[in-house]
Amino acid sequence: MSKTNNFVFTALKIVSWLIFVGLCIEAGGLIVNFIFSLYKPEFVHNLYQKLDLSEIYNKSKWAFFGMYSFILFISILKAYLFYVVIKLVTKINLLKPFNNFVAQQIMQISYSTFLIGIISYVARQTAKNLQHHGYVVDNLNQFWEDSQAFILMAAVIYIIATIFKKGVEIQTENDLTV
Repeated sequence: MSKTNNFVFTALKIVSWLIFVGLCIEAGGLIVNFIFSLYKPEFVHNLYQKLDLSEIYNKSKWAFFGMYSFILFISILKAYLFYVVIKLVTKINLLKPFNNFVAQQIMQISYSTFLIGIISYVARQTAKNLQHHGYVVDNLNQFWEDSQAFILMAAVIYIIATIFKKGVEIQTENDLTV
């Protein structure tokens, strides 16, 4: 492997770790705020990322818990997605990349990405429905505005995972014949 490829791969590992840490901090902050809002509901307007859900909380606690659950699921799934990416980039052998571990990890990335996209889409539709009932949910769009991109990305990653799976089969077959 050339020095340029090795440098790029090392840089990708570092970027993956940075994104993972950032997503874990975000998910952790959202979880702590959710738990805090259960015990001190008067502080709902001072949530993490200046997420003011006090109007939703005052109108309907169920709507608040539903929307906040979507936010939590999406943020935790994004952190999990990058956990799988980190496992992949730290354990992959670039000299022999076609193995079952890599194929399984890429497939897991595809499933996680698809799940993020689907939950984001459902959350966005739920928020639109709540908006029709008089709730102000504009500040929540940042959490699920890219749902279609995640679904499309999941399809592309699934194709790559399928190619890797076929590559593993061909490589195993070639190893047995030699």
